[in-house]
Amino acid sequence: QVQLVESGGGLVQPGGSLRLSCSASVSIFSFNSMGWYRQAPGKERELVAQITGTGTTNYADSLKGRFTISRDNVKRSVYLQMNTLTPEDTAVYYCRLVYGGFPYWGQGTQVTVPS
Repeated sequence: QVQLVESGGGLVQPGGSLRLSCSASVSIFSFNSMGWYRQAPGKERELVAQITGTGTTNYADSLKGRFTISRDNVKRSVYLQMNTLTPEDTAVYYCRLVYGGFPYWGQGTQVTVPS
């Protein structure tokens, strides 16, 4: 059974940084695409960043340069370094893993940046 567990969320002041982690219950490989999505209040879930099975990364245009996605297959984890946070970054952040051709989601971790 595939399970993803996110951690690292919390409350941070504008301009601050957070590092999110997501650990998978199954072994992950370079061909397993992984990513982060977020859902802000009243908004649809949107792509934050992903790292594909071919090793390429993709970021939301508004976040490129502030957020960095990385992964560690040995630790079965994917990370999201978030810098220069703003209130607009407030959302629940979800980890996603494509495994066996299907997407799996974590439970989400809350990131709050007060105004």
